[in-house]
Amino acid sequence: MLKKLFLLAVISIFSFQFSIAQKPFIPDTTTEGQARVEEVMRLIDGNYTETPDMVSLSEAAINAMLRTLDPHSVYIPARNVERANEGLQGNFEGVGISFQIISDTIVVQSVIDGGPSEKVGIQIGDKLLRVDGEPVTGDSVDNQFVFKRLRGKKGTTVIIDILRQGSVYNFHIVRDKVPIYSIDTYFMADDSIGYIRLIRFARTSGDEFRKALKALKKEGMKSLILDLRGNTGGFLDIACQLGNEFLDRGQLIVYQEGRKTPRQNFTANGRGNWTAVRDKRGNITANKLVVLIDEGSASASEIVSGAVQDWDRATLIGRRSFGKGLVQRMFPLRDGSQMRLTTARYFTPVGRCIQRPYDEGDDVYRQDVNNRYKHGELVNADSIHFPDSLKYRTASGRTVYGGGGIMPDIFVPMDTMRLSDYYISLRGKGLLNSFPMQWADNHRKDKEVKSFESFLENYDTFGLDSLLAAAALEKGVVRDTAKEATEPERTAHSDRYLALMLKAQVAKNLFGTEYYYKVMKEFDDGYLRAVEELRK
Repeated sequence: MLKKLFLLAVISIFSFQFSIAQKPFIPDTTTEGQARVEEVMRLIDGNYTETPDMVSLSEAAINAMLRTLDPHSVYIPARNVERANEGLQGNFEGVGISFQIISDTIVVQSVIDGGPSEKVGIQIGDKLLRVDGEPVTGDSVDNQFVFKRLRGKKGTTVIIDILRQGSVYNFHIVRDKVPIYSIDTYFMADDSIGYIRLIRFARTSGDEFRKALKALKKEGMKSLILDLRGNTGGFLDIACQLGNEFLDRGQLIVYQEGRKTPRQNFTANGRGNWTAVRDKRGNITANKLVVLIDEGSASASEIVSGAVQDWDRATLIGRRSFGKGLVQRMFPLRDGSQMRLTTARYFTPVGRCIQRPYDEGDDVYRQDVNNRYKHGELVNADSIHFPDSLKYRTASGRTVYGGGGIMPDIFVPMDTMRLSDYYISLRGKGLLNSFPMQWADNHRKDKEVKSFESFLENYDTFGLDSLLAAAALEKGVVRDTAKEATEPERTAHSDRYLALMLKAQVAKNLFGTEYYYKVMKEFDDGYLRAVEELRK
């Protein structure tokens, strides 16, 4: 009996060992990787020939790790967190001006509505001489120099000496929360078409959009142009707020999904302020919508444009968008730094992945827009080819394509003829900024520029084109008339663009940024095509 029990025990042990041997060994790569990094850090700290800066070393290691993941997972040191987040939070603490540095002098370009500088009477064109008694002119002045002296904690005071039309004024400005606006202009294109330019998806963007929409509706708006060109995105929930303004109850705006992130749908609640009015055939009869996009439209911009395209809610006009559809989640670290880690991908309602490929490396990914230009995509829609595997159908059965970015319904090529050698030389010398600023500063009190309407009425009498040409000669900018004679069409086109740009820059310096766009719309192919489409 004992022999039988012993034999059974041996057989059991042998069977158990055999089963272990047959099971493949799977190493714990996560633990192994962490241990290896910690080991290397300890070896460096204990053996390196000089005292290593372990903080800088750890930051370099973190950045290197994140670069191997994707182009949008990033580490933000604690010292940079506030600056990195302020554009999306919708405010910062400071005095509330935007500026240009012209000939080593800080010149006020705009005064932010509701900011501290507006309250004390700072004006466009004012030149900063001293900040808290320290001179702020000369070769050492750059953007960081200005930020360091003008930004600061709410409630602190900064004393600024201003030069205004030959007189010096002294201002005591109490720093405060300064709003960062997401909409830099909105206006009526004609009696029934409104235009809104949204430049970011920040915390305040939804409220700003609804305010602009309400104002334009009061002016009789029946159709809307939403300009998302150059809008690099922002918060997901704000993108969903904007999409909600256009879509019907229950319609999917976007969904996200990742390895550790279950699919999450974001749908419209039916309480939007610019939803479509349709006839029995489904045609939109009121509250029409056109969305402008280009290669600079990314992330949240692509969520909105993809949603309204998939539901046939809007006509998209422009060029293929950037193709940024990776979802970053912010993880705060113990020392106050942050890591923005990609946790999922965005998909449009019909299932298109917004993110373009990045497997060829970060350098290739970053140069994508340049590569599009080289391949002809920015000037010719026929150079864009999509495989059938990326084909999707909208709600009405129209064909759209995935594979990265949103392709518009109507292609508008980049205007490559507006930048002549002469124009580029003027821009390189800074004359397209300094000359309009100086002229506006010298004529700010003239009755001919008391209002934007009087400015437009009298503009041709100012002779600014000739004055700019004279200023260019003084700076050594000479036209190559022989070369221009061989390119008469490009030269004429660029000269028309230059003349309008000069007019727009002067208007901006006299009245504010929004008036720049009111002038430049005459030369904006995307805008003009949108107006044409809505007038059909």
